[in-house]
Amino acid sequence: MDYERVESDVLVLGAGGAGLRAALEARERGASVIVVSKSLLGKAHTVMAEGGIAASVANVDSKDNWKVHFSDTIVEGAYLGDWEMVEMLVKEAPERVYELERFGALFDRTPDGKIMQRAFGAHTYRRLCHVGDKTGLEIIRTLEDRILHMDVKVMDEVVVTKIFTEKGSVSGALGLSIREGKFIVFSCKSLIIATGGAGRLFLVTSNSWETNGDGMSLAYMAGIPLQDMEMVQFHPTGMVHPSDAKGILVTESVRGEGGILLNSKGERFMLKYSPERKELDARDVVARAIHKEITEGRGTKHGGVYLDISHMGRAFILKKLPGMYDQFMSFAGIDITKDMMEVAPTVHYFMGGIKVDPSTSATSVDGIFASGEVAAGVHGANRLGGNSLADILVFGKRAGKYAAEYAHKAAHKTINNSDIIDSIGDVTKYLNQKGENPNPLMDRLRKEMSTHMGIIRDEDGLKTALHNIREIRSKAAYIGVSGTPKFNQGLISCIELANMSVLAECMVLSALERKESRGAHTRSDYPSKSRAFKGHMICGNKNGKPVLSFEPVRPMPARLARLVKEEVYV
Repeated sequence: MDYERVESDVLVLGAGGAGLRAALEARERGASVIVVSKSLLGKAHTVMAEGGIAASVANVDSKDNWKVHFSDTIVEGAYLGDWEMVEMLVKEAPERVYELERFGALFDRTPDGKIMQRAFGAHTYRRLCHVGDKTGLEIIRTLEDRILHMDVKVMDEVVVTKIFTEKGSVSGALGLSIREGKFIVFSCKSLIIATGGAGRLFLVTSNSWETNGDGMSLAYMAGIPLQDMEMVQFHPTGMVHPSDAKGILVTESVRGEGGILLNSKGERFMLKYSPERKELDARDVVARAIHKEITEGRGTKHGGVYLDISHMGRAFILKKLPGMYDQFMSFAGIDITKDMMEVAPTVHYFMGGIKVDPSTSATSVDGIFASGEVAAGVHGANRLGGNSLADILVFGKRAGKYAAEYAHKAAHKTINNSDIIDSIGDVTKYLNQKGENPNPLMDRLRKEMSTHMGIIRDEDGLKTALHNIREIRSKAAYIGVSGTPKFNQGLISCIELANMSVLAECMVLSALERKESRGAHTRSDYPSKSRAFKGHMICGNKNGKPVLSFEPVRPMPARLARLVKEEVYV
């Protein structure tokens, strides 16, 4: 098929907060930039992040500072977070917030006019800078406005299917325009992957439709290792009713602003699981508590527990949580100022992802960088609420900086025409190929992941999942759909299934190998943490097959180690 060629210094895959912040930085440093978005510009998954940005600006609690934020992040990440990345996150987050404000973001205010902050789970102090319960939307609005006033080309509704490399360096990428059905060859000097997570690997998730791990899979197929892929965060509170709203996020802001969790007996059960922190313990703790209440028969008729904030009063709720009020009225016909919500854990975030250099966000392939949820390292085994929005701003900017610096020193490399034709053929082979429809296989894959890679895991279940995922992967090579590449959702599903099955295998292999319970990874057959597993599962690509290795956590320098309480093993 014919294809179009476009060229830039820096190519950014993903138009969420990390991608837009990276593009902005690269352009300000003099690089020509193209941003490629799978969905429409402005509809990135970042808008689903509602509660706030974690930054120790200390406007509400004067004792807060980066050192406390550092300790909170390391401890609640179950000591797997890279200390260098965490230090950069907590030190740079306040300036990224103020910078966003200078760009035009309209934060909620304290009575004396400072940026308001709210409480979130496992944060020592009230630290979340917010815009009601629509903080992610405000970030996207602000960054998009700034990008549109700069000379940055945005190409939306384009699916990237291949990253090209030449002698260990990036040369470009292949994309398919959903609207036009044509292929696009992107030639670039450097490339930033900022495509988000892979929540759509599971049946119940808070993630939007496009978050199925495209970027992680593209990196893996380009020879870049993945890290900590077993670490998947289940947000404690997603909607459970009605069924078509199942999994939609119920922001942690509800609990941060005073909401309490109750079982079907009316018991405030977090008093039993976490007497001090209660509803504001770390997400893995609250999610496991809710899961246990439901599985032991104390759940609601729709398979959840109750979340109640009605005691805070109508005026307070409408001011602090207008999005949640509208969400429950629209989807469930429930007035949360009067009635309780029904919630249950939902797949929310990937702590694992592409292995990157801590300081530059560079990958193992020269010229390729990664930032945001797609990249591993900063959150360890469990992410604190609000640290994701800090992450996309801090590391988006850093990725943009180093990608631009690399591009200024590099030259465009030739992408062989034969590689382009072969890569186009890898996509078009699904058209009119007499094979199985991708959707039943997609459903099977999600069921396997939800059943065996959920909140509680064990060896037998993981081995069953691995066997079935490998069978699905083998069948995925022979699926087929009819039609042309233009507006062909079936063809997109074929591409996605290939990506998702690769990641699923890496995830299950990593979970099998981690014979302990740490952070978001809980094994019923290995219920305790183990010193032997204080490190990272690295999943490399050897001739198309995943190969695992183990990398111990880098020792923390004494100046930082003294800020953090010593890890306890039972």
